[in-house]
Amino acid sequence: MKVAMKAKDTDKLAAIRFLSAAIKQREIKLREGGKEVNDAEVLGVIQKMAKQRRDSIEQYKSGGRTDLADKEEQELKVLLGYLPAQLSKEEVEKVVTDVINEVGATSVKQMGAVMKGVTAKVAGRADNKMVSELVKAALQPQK
Repeated sequence: MKVAMKAKDTDKLAAIRFLSAAIKQREIKLREGGKEVNDAEVLGVIQKMAKQRRDSIEQYKSGGRTDLADKEEQELKVLLGYLPAQLSKEEVEKVVTDVINEVGATSVKQMGAVMKGVTAKVAGRADNKMVSELVKAALQPQK
């Protein structure tokens, strides 16, 4: 945060402040339940914020507001810097195939079990929307 302040990088500073506030909010919520914030919780907060930014970018672009979309993209870049390196589509496909073989899934009805296994293995290193699409495509009957 200090680096962003000294560099007068207002976009990065705003994103870091939003992130800090969201983490503190999560910490307070967990403390009420008698729990502590751990790394998994912080990653969850960052992922949630990144997803919100992606959704906002999509909405702003469809509404013709490129100025706001650009601002959200800058914030998304900052947030992605705090997430672990993302897996490529091919790497996720391999994990999906492995989990399908482990579970023995053969139809879309077993998608929940496959998703549970895949999300446990990728743990924040892949977008859940992409994972869901890949699992669904892998379980679809081939024509």
